[in-house]
Amino acid sequence: MEFAELIKTPRVDNVLLHRPFHPAVGGTLCLTGHHLILSSRQDNMEELWLLHSNIDCIDRRFVGTAGTITIKCKDLRIIQLEITGMDECLNIASSIEALSTLDSITLMYPFFYRPMFEVTEDGWNSYLPEQEFELLSSETDEWRLSHVNQDFLVCPSYPSVVVVPKSIDDESLRKVSQFRQGGRFPVLSYFHRKNGMVIMRSSQPLTGTNGRRCKEDEKLINATLRPGKRGYIIDTRSLNAAQQARARGGGFEQEAYYPQWRRIHKSIERYNILQESLIKLVEASNDQSNNMDRWLSKLEASNWLTHIKEILTTACLAAQCIDREGASVLVHGSEGMDSTLQVTSLAQIILDPKCRTLRGFESLVEREWLQAGHPFQQRCAQSAYSNSKQKWEAPTFLLFLDCVWQILRQFPCSFQFNERFLITLFEHAYASQFGTFLGNNALERAKLKLQQKTMSLWSWVNQPTELNKFLNPLFEANGLVIWPSVAPQSLQLWEGVFLRWNRSSKYLEDAYEEMIHIIEYNKELQVKVNALRRQLAELETEDGALETP
Repeated sequence: MEFAELIKTPRVDNVLLHRPFHPAVGGTLCLTGHHLILSSRQDNMEELWLLHSNIDCIDRRFVGTAGTITIKCKDLRIIQLEITGMDECLNIASSIEALSTLDSITLMYPFFYRPMFEVTEDGWNSYLPEQEFELLSSETDEWRLSHVNQDFLVCPSYPSVVVVPKSIDDESLRKVSQFRQGGRFPVLSYFHRKNGMVIMRSSQPLTGTNGRRCKEDEKLINATLRPGKRGYIIDTRSLNAAQQARARGGGFEQEAYYPQWRRIHKSIERYNILQESLIKLVEASNDQSNNMDRWLSKLEASNWLTHIKEILTTACLAAQCIDREGASVLVHGSEGMDSTLQVTSLAQIILDPKCRTLRGFESLVEREWLQAGHPFQQRCAQSAYSNSKQKWEAPTFLLFLDCVWQILRQFPCSFQFNERFLITLFEHAYASQFGTFLGNNALERAKLKLQQKTMSLWSWVNQPTELNKFLNPLFEANGLVIWPSVAPQSLQLWEGVFLRWNRSSKYLEDAYEEMIHIIEYNKELQVKVNALRRQLAELETEDGALETP
């Protein structure tokens, strides 16, 4: 298929663009296979380059022969194009709709993008499981790398390499995979260096109404326990939801077969409930009525902050089991690809200072989301504005980023990265020139040959010029476990995402620049103080030498 077939009118002059925090500007609108471009041809005005894949939906309105196209983006921005001529307006609108809803992944921009920067690091090879395991094996010899899934036949949504207990052979893993939904057998998620406890993750066991069991599964999970220790299974579904799943062939671990494990149910919502929550929150954020009661009731009705509280509470529970109880943890819900990953990754943010560094966080996203099989292509197909019927969409990853922002806000000196980095990840998960978030799992990415045909987001982020933009000037390395408050009063709306197109952040940016200036000036003064102290010490030494007869 040629893109030209979808572009009915490639160029229109005298188009008026309205966008947040910019004056209306007239110019020439051009459509390419991947971008909507508006150039004003004025030296002081920047061009608009909008990826078609960033467009969630469009609305069109006509007055006489003139038309207005309202474009609602996946990054929650809303822009308007005023076009003279009904035919041109209709053609542009239908072309945008066709180009923004391409079915084939290989027609997306990452396959055509060529970087304008010098690639100094191949992001595809920055966080390989083998490298991560090398670090682990310097701490413990109780785990091994298994290639049981090297052809993706045991579990289509797992990577080709996983970390499992050394005492469990590959044949046992194959049997366990048949007992877990989607073949997602328990694998290592996190090793706590302080006490050797671990977090594992999986999908639900297929016990069914007959109470089916799998001795290999029991052996695998028990292999993570130290002698005389108990473990916790955190099920991210309510007990009622887990029992309903059992009636459909799923289920949960029976106490009789897992006597050393205590099961805790913590209900975290998923799928369409979360998508509806996002839609309601964005609708509330865009409400211009200035009515306080209406704003507060809409915010409450969205339940977004309630979801944040549920996820953070469960992550804190997992971290508490590890650090304070000295007990290992297995986390799963149904499929183990959504709420499970939210909990395991947030628990690591709480427990592990490395995950609070920029590269450590990149590694966490790679390990616990991309390699762990979170279906980004499905979940991020639509954002908050789309009119088409929802299928598998859910803001699971955005909720995770929001939870990280909540912790960052409570511990502003404990994170090496800043809010801008989190917002950048949100934007690229939904629309990007990089191939990192394409596909739903490692198998799909291998079939698409993303490593050979597209650029990794990490290759761009980790350039020194870009990296500096994402660093937190307040960062001071903190080797401690951090315990965020999950009290309702402690949780706030993430203005940087949900209100950034509704009110200017200029004053916040000015304040941020001033803060950086103060920090730099403080460092300069500290250097001078240290130099003066050295001089003073030298003078005192000389005086002492002179006084000695």
